[in-house]
Amino acid sequence: MTDANIIEIFCILDEFCKYFASELKKHTLDICGKRRRNRPCLMSNSEVMTILVLFHILRHRDLKSFYLGYVCNHMRKEFPHRLSYNRFVERQAKVGLHLLLFLQTCALGKCTGISIIDSTPLKSCNIKRAHSHRTMKGWA
Repeated sequence: MTDANIIEIFCILDEFCKYFASELKKHTLDICGKRRRNRPCLMSNSEVMTILVLFHILRHRDLKSFYLGYVCNHMRKEFPHRLSYNRFVERQAKVGLHLLLFLQTCALGKCTGISIIDSTPLKSCNIKRAHSHRTMKGWA
């Protein structure tokens, strides 16, 4: 993964986050009299989403080793204001809706009519006991 690819992913996500934040602000209800903290976080939502997208693209096994081992050590230049892992996981939960909507609206291609079906057989029970299972009645 080159720096240009990471920057391209970040720019696409950043544009989406700016648009989504403005749209979300239009449709949220304000509670009168309640004060809210609007202190900015060190990492923006688009940076957190970029790290999550990179985690899936680079196919690491678990997020903790990817974040602590790869992002914090090898990507210091790309992400200068990194969070601790615990804070990153908290931010990940808040960014989940943004990432889901981005994937649904922008990242999915058009359906070509070709679908892949997994033909892995499901083993439910031993064939000798198939007659006694009510859940598989009519199938087995």
